[in-house]
Amino acid sequence: MTPYEASAEALRICKLAPIVPVLVVEDVAHAVPLAQALVAGGLPALEVTLRTEAALDVIAAMARVEGGAVGAGTLLTPDDVKRAKDAGATFGVSPGATDRLLDACEEVGLPLLPGSASATEAMRLLERGYSVQKFFPAEAAGGAPFLKSLASPLPQIRFCPTGGVSMANATDYLSLPNVICAGGSWVAPKDMVTRGDWAGIEALAREAAALPS
Repeated sequence: MTPYEASAEALRICKLAPIVPVLVVEDVAHAVPLAQALVAGGLPALEVTLRTEAALDVIAAMARVEGGAVGAGTLLTPDDVKRAKDAGATFGVSPGATDRLLDACEEVGLPLLPGSASATEAMRLLERGYSVQKFFPAEAAGGAPFLKSLASPLPQIRFCPTGGVSMANATDYLSLPNVICAGGSWVAPKDMVTRGDWAGIEALAREAAALPS
């Protein structure tokens, strides 16, 4: 898979909904009902972060949920890429980007949303062919004003800001011309997942899906 093909697929996935849920799931038993609630609420693109021991099993379980597109987040190494792909991830997300990580994704055909946090990092990724990128950590790296400042000099790049994005500030990002969607964890709060409040999570998803993009 070329970087251009990866960016085309990342763009398609990012256009599915204004918000991509960023999920940290501890218990694989929560995987299917959580994915079903989010998909039913209008958020089909799901990023399962590789931050728990259950993450790969969660990806495998969520991959079977109809209507969903399940990706692996927090990809750091080529081994992460291989394991995520084998588990059934259809896309990957990384907090930053290294040549080894990009090489691995291209080799196994896993579309990657690579992270950048500066104009230089964004330009290096664009030079390689990645025109769709994750902006992380969004709020800490300058927030919506910083992304807005990149729109004129780097109009070729489209971003998915993640990190500190909430229902309160999501519109600030989504209103920018160089933002396709945003990633956020607020649509699946840990306490609601733990108690199995799938109806509540579906309601949060519906609210997020209705954001203007």
